[in-house]
Amino acid sequence: MAQVKLDNVCKLYAGNVAAVKDFSLSIADGEFVVFVGPSGCGKSTTLRMIAGLEEISSGTVSIGERVVNDVHPKDRDIAMVFQNYALYPHMSVYDNMALALKIRKIPKPEIQNRVMAAARMLGLEQLLERKPGQLSGGQRQRVAVGRAIVREPKAFLFDEPLSNLDAKLRGSTRGEIKALHQRLKTTTVYVTHDQEEAMTLGDRIVVMSGGIIQQAAPPLEVYKRPVNRFVAGFVGIPTMNFLDGKVEGTGSSAAFITTDGARLPLHARQAAALGTFTGTAVLGVRPQQLSLAASGQAGTLNLTIEVTEPLGDAIDVTARTAGGHKIVARLPADAPVAAAQRAALAVAMDHAHIFEPGEFGRNMTL
Repeated sequence: MAQVKLDNVCKLYAGNVAAVKDFSLSIADGEFVVFVGPSGCGKSTTLRMIAGLEEISSGTVSIGERVVNDVHPKDRDIAMVFQNYALYPHMSVYDNMALALKIRKIPKPEIQNRVMAAARMLGLEQLLERKPGQLSGGQRQRVAVGRAIVREPKAFLFDEPLSNLDAKLRGSTRGEIKALHQRLKTTTVYVTHDQEEAMTLGDRIVVMSGGIIQQAAPPLEVYKRPVNRFVAGFVGIPTMNFLDGKVEGTGSSAAFITTDGARLPLHARQAAALGTFTGTAVLGVRPQQLSLAASGQAGTLNLTIEVTEPLGDAIDVTARTAGGHKIVARLPADAPVAAAQRAALAVAMDHAHIFEPGEFGRNMTL
């Protein structure tokens, strides 16, 4: 196992197009870090630079104490699991898992011990003689993981390994990967566009956009304390609601935010963070932090319900304010709501955020 460190790493393509910009991150020995972000944000490119499959334009990548910029991928002592499994179809499961060890001329008894240990760990003992074409997608993915385990590398690199699996299988395989990491404690870097995967797997998640790290922190911190509007909108299901508004003061201190006719009092924490600021801002509130208001309750959002989506234990309600803002609220399953109905929603302001305007507007309430 080893620390993985990236210092000011950049990747430029033809035409001076920057895929990754000034990327600096230190991944601790044994840590599970997840790169997450929309397509084209640079997460897979960064992973491939760690693996040596992409040339670094500038900066340094270190694995352990060694700078590996000019080290061949096979000599970096890492193991990579790909989205498409990359198994040899003519080889058995056993031979697929053993191949890298045979190439390294590991003695046969040790190869057998390592392969059998990995097979037991992943529940593959009964499948060792089968070919990949005789396996399900989940089984093939476990073989790809097993092939990585037997190498006993300093770090595992996963490039969207579950994206070809159906939803149920993704959930179970995700659990297997997390349990495996808890057992092996090998430094792991994992790339996904699925924020649910990121939140459940990572010790730390790195949210990326435009080749830049937007926030790198433990999952709950990213969820509860997003540093900007992009992170707030990317992390969380359903996504955060954003309402254009204006911060107003009482005396010399910020006290309210007005939006779509609603005058919402700031929580003490927000007022303290905003200080004397007044002016244009964006209110961010998660669907789980909205509730049906009591009759005559002050400081509420008045809306018209457009769609209701029952989820079993809850119901998602899509509504519009008088000003045309779309709002999604996650309410109890028995909430008395229906399409075309007028409703008033209360905002849990102690959990809300206030951002500067713009896609990457700073969270002013941290």
